[in-house]
Amino acid sequence: MTNHKDTIGEKIPTVSRVAGDTLVELVYDRAKRKTGLIVSRFGGLWNLEAELALGSGELLVPYSATNNLIAKEYVLLPTSPVEYGFKNELIADICAYIHRYVDLSPRFERIAAYYVLLTWVHDAFEEVPYLRLKGDYGTGKTRALMVIGSLCYKSFFASGASTVSPIFHILDTFGGTLVLDEADLPFSDAKAELVKILNNGTVAGMPVLRTLQNRYKEFNPYAFKVFGPKIVATRERFDDHALESRFLTEETGLREVRRDVPIHLPPEFKQEALALRNRLLHFRLCEFFKVKVDPSALVPGVSPRLNQIALPLLSIIDDADVKDDIKRMLHEQHTAELMERRESILGALLASVVTVAMQRRQGTVSIRDVAAQFNVDHCADFGGPVSNRWVGHMLRTRLDVKTRKSKGIYILCEDEPKRLLAIAMRFGIEATDFGHTN
Repeated sequence: MTNHKDTIGEKIPTVSRVAGDTLVELVYDRAKRKTGLIVSRFGGLWNLEAELALGSGELLVPYSATNNLIAKEYVLLPTSPVEYGFKNELIADICAYIHRYVDLSPRFERIAAYYVLLTWVHDAFEEVPYLRLKGDYGTGKTRALMVIGSLCYKSFFASGASTVSPIFHILDTFGGTLVLDEADLPFSDAKAELVKILNNGTVAGMPVLRTLQNRYKEFNPYAFKVFGPKIVATRERFDDHALESRFLTEETGLREVRRDVPIHLPPEFKQEALALRNRLLHFRLCEFFKVKVDPSALVPGVSPRLNQIALPLLSIIDDADVKDDIKRMLHEQHTAELMERRESILGALLASVVTVAMQRRQGTVSIRDVAAQFNVDHCADFGGPVSNRWVGHMLRTRLDVKTRKSKGIYILCEDEPKRLLAIAMRFGIEATDFGHTN
């Protein structure tokens, strides 16, 4: 958010700061073309300040209103805190706003409303999930990004075709919510860099290291902070399965768009969004120090990764129906992940190892027997039998299997079958699938 320096009394342009029990937030009044710092120390009570001296000797000042990102509202800021009322009222108003301008499934509409709320307190958690709209062009993804993103905490909009360098700098300086369109843009030179941002951005304290060059042509490594909420639109899935697990996804274009959704956003759209951002700022001031992870919200029967990503969102949701919606979504995602893993080459190899291991029980498991079982199950899929050498190579290089030679054939080392059975369970493959029990 800001660069910390030890120089006493130096003015530090500030976007946001959590200092002990004090919250500092940048606001921008477009009518007056003026920025200021909202300072809150007492659970929602606040003052507008031109500067703030901290006990550390730092002097915080607001970013200038002439800053291009602020003046042209490329980064969306509130104007001033406005009483948000009750949490359920705020959520209802966010839902109504989203429903008015975009057509989403009822389930995702409610999830999106709570996700907006999460963005305003996301830095009270160590992890954060992402929202995603996935579908073909012309299915409303960009409209959904604009509508949901306009309410989020310090949101700024970019596309997969953007130069990546400013995205790194804006995230590092402003923090907030990245709203990213065409995140999987084919053949984009920036795609690999965007994936780095998305992979590292779910966990606090996981920066992306890049080497910068100063005016003297000296190289200077810099850790860019990329943690924070993100809303992305893609046409396809990402190849990286770990990245896929970070999204709560809405498939777009599966039904006809509601007729009451306007083709063009009306002039009052921005004012309505600003009014909600002002209320959401007050929500942050009141609730930031109260929110915390709720371990009781963990979802049984899904992977630790899915629980880790979803838990912050589940922790701020009071509505039992919305929690159930997210739990169902996580179970659907978990089932799909297991099916995809089982149908992969590694899944097929593991299934063959499990079959042979359960047949042999306490006996040795040979590469030859695993290859024979694999060919029985998958010969047609590969257009013919695979060799023992290929199976051995895959097991050693992809699963780090240790083998040794015994009586002229390669067998798995003593503890390897047990280890592979444990790995197989992560792929949704269990011994009971083959008619055996432990």
